[in-house]
Amino acid sequence: MNILVTGGAGFIGTHLIRALRRDGRSIRVFDTKPSPEPVDGLEGDVRSQEALIRATDGVDLVFHLAAEHRDDVRPRSLYYDVNVLGTRNLLRAADAHDVKRIVFTSTVAVYGLNKGEPDETTALEPFNDYGKSKLEAERLLGDWAEQDEARRVVIVRPTVVFGEGNRGNVNTLIRQIDRGRFLLVGSGKNRKSLCYVTNFVQFLSWLVEQDVGNAVFNYADKPDLTMGELVSAIRGDLGLGTDGGFRVPYWLGLAGGYLFDFASIISGRRFAISGIRIRKFCASTQVATPALRAAGFEADVPLREGLHRTISYMKSENLLDRAS
Repeated sequence: MNILVTGGAGFIGTHLIRALRRDGRSIRVFDTKPSPEPVDGLEGDVRSQEALIRATDGVDLVFHLAAEHRDDVRPRSLYYDVNVLGTRNLLRAADAHDVKRIVFTSTVAVYGLNKGEPDETTALEPFNDYGKSKLEAERLLGDWAEQDEARRVVIVRPTVVFGEGNRGNVNTLIRQIDRGRFLLVGSGKNRKSLCYVTNFVQFLSWLVEQDVGNAVFNYADKPDLTMGELVSAIRGDLGLGTDGGFRVPYWLGLAGGYLFDFASIISGRRFAISGIRIRKFCASTQVATPALRAAGFEADVPLREGLHRTISYMKSENLLDRAS
């Protein structure tokens, strides 16, 4: 089986490539930058249909990971150019070479904030352009699958993904706590569903040999932690004690986030703090995973062990200050 991974040079893509290589798969990476792994690579942009047609030649299965996902992408139209137009281009490229199987990494952002613990049947109400663009891409894929009964589309909606080599929210949180620059905004009682990258790519690799039809899966590693529990676990692994550290009221933290937004507009700089990041940090962002359980998949690494491995990696690579 020949597999194409769009966005394969990114964080999740690189881990996925390693997992697929261990399984002896034939892999091609399509990305705007070279893959760090020794695989067949083609540099290109999903906004180019012609480039994707070249990339899908001889392919049996596509893992579609390529996306604009940062909170501060400007102009905002890039979310739609990459996530929606890029998906449309991929589908046309798939048609050109009669590719029948696509696994799409979407996001739990399609549900919106403070929705309790949504499962795969919950109404979709994304609150930001990232979530809205991913939902549009999901619908394109659904329409494509319905046009041919031989086509198979699996949509996977991961929650926040963390792990070795990431620069995302959890890894940033670890660095901020290590440097003594972290303030816990709000009560810390809001719960977060999290996803350790090794487990996530284990699931994606598992899908290669599974016939689940056209399906949607939420992905999270249970049990969910409160923000206070997450901070405490990180502080413990960093040797800083297991208390929650300093706290500030939500309203004050949000006001500070909006001030950084204003400063970003004036200066043109990007800051680690923003209004939307404060809102997301203080929101309960949980998902239920009934489809995952029903499919019989079981991840190898417990969530807290994943946190421990991530922090150990950051120490070994001198990515931390006090804990190095």
